[in-house]
Amino acid sequence: MTATPPGSPSRAALRLLPWSSPDGKPCYLAPGDGYSPPSRRADELEALHLTMGAQLLAHAHAFLDGRKVSAEEIRYLANRLTEALRDALRVAESRGGRLRVYEEDGCAEQDDGSTHTT
Repeated sequence: MTATPPGSPSRAALRLLPWSSPDGKPCYLAPGDGYSPPSRRADELEALHLTMGAQLLAHAHAFLDGRKVSAEEIRYLANRLTEALRDALRVAESRGGRLRVYEEDGCAEQDDGSTHTT
């Protein structure tokens, strides 16, 4: 795992991880086979972030649906939704970056989910 500054030429080939360094900087993983322990852990954490975000969204709908809520409850919910959105955007950025590298390498996904080499 490495912390690479934005604009680095090799940054596009690196995987953005779903966690930050102790000083808050993004962490990246060099490309590999996708089965290394850090890669599997990143996959698990991304899935957890997306699941938690979906559950929080469902909770927010139920919470706000016809129930009188206090400003403190709304603020708490807004903070949790903000955290979930931040996590989901980080997952999207990571996956989007890997997709661009994948397409640049000559393999693209079709509408039906199959792949072909260009």
